[in-house]
Amino acid sequence: MGKVALITGITGQDASYLAKFLLDKKYTVYGTYRRASTPNFWRLLHLGIYNDIKLIPADLIDHMSLMEAVNISQPDEVYHLAAQSFVGAAFEQPIGTGMITGLGVSGMLESVRQIKPDAKFYQASTSELYGDKTNKGLQNEETPFTPSSPYACAKLYGYWMTRNYRDAYDMFTANGILFNHESPLRGLEFVTRKITNAVAKIEFGIEKELHLGNINSKRDWGYAPDYIKSMWLMLQRKEPDDYVIATGETHSVEEFMQKAFDIVGLSAEDYLKVDKRCMRPLDVNYLYGDSAKAKKNLGWSPKIKFDALIKIMVNEDIKRWGDWDEGKSFPWDALNYPTEANIITKGLRV
Repeated sequence: MGKVALITGITGQDASYLAKFLLDKKYTVYGTYRRASTPNFWRLLHLGIYNDIKLIPADLIDHMSLMEAVNISQPDEVYHLAAQSFVGAAFEQPIGTGMITGLGVSGMLESVRQIKPDAKFYQASTSELYGDKTNKGLQNEETPFTPSSPYACAKLYGYWMTRNYRDAYDMFTANGILFNHESPLRGLEFVTRKITNAVAKIEFGIEKELHLGNINSKRDWGYAPDYIKSMWLMLQRKEPDDYVIATGETHSVEEFMQKAFDIVGLSAEDYLKVDKRCMRPLDVNYLYGDSAKAKKNLGWSPKIKFDALIKIMVNEDIKRWGDWDEGKSFPWDALNYPTEANIITKGLRV
């Protein structure tokens, strides 16, 4: 009989790719999602896996719903990916971010400890932990953390709680310190997708400008489908540990933008508008990851690098807007909401 996985935040980019990865490995996959007035299953629909996942409504600030999710799924592996994950919004909603992204980790850990303590637990940590005061060399598992946003502070709490449950209760808990990883399924609020989507719309004459903030900020950008494999690999080890996952390259937002416009033969300077409204109160200007430990212990290394990543994203957004321009529906047409036949609550199907 195959393993059972519980993925929190199943509607997100990483969770969707991870769900497909695990389904391909014959896992039974449960996923938690937050109920909203508008369904948000478009990524699962796009990947063709919506009907293969057992959905459980839950909320990170409602501990009983987290316990219910663990009780229903009885997982062998828990992948905690749910969070308020947009750094910009964290400055606008610091308390909510702390409760969801920080205390939500405690809620999941405690639910697992009480109901399924032998389950292996993965915590989605982030390169934002390093902040803007770390040294300018490669950042690895030993580099000090200096978080520079409410989001990063909340994630730091989650990182240490994950380690605390490992040490205090002898649970298998692992932190994946993933550097930025993107894909065509990235939300439009993130700068990479904001750029590639704008390039496609400009190509079709739908928009005339691209508004960005700090274009000098540098990031280590990888491809999300590459990165989700590392999550799984961490939970296949005999002993739990924490790992940096990165490409080992750093590039600026400006570089990303210029290469995206190059793909369609346009000059970025003709469309860029630097907008103070897009600036954060405090930004991280440099992230550059060293995943040597993951390569040695997990056998993991990235397949898709910077140039290929941008090409994948631009081409997919061009296809989307090309379909729209020709009067076709998007693959995840907003009007085609799925039924709730596979949603489970209180152990019963809805």
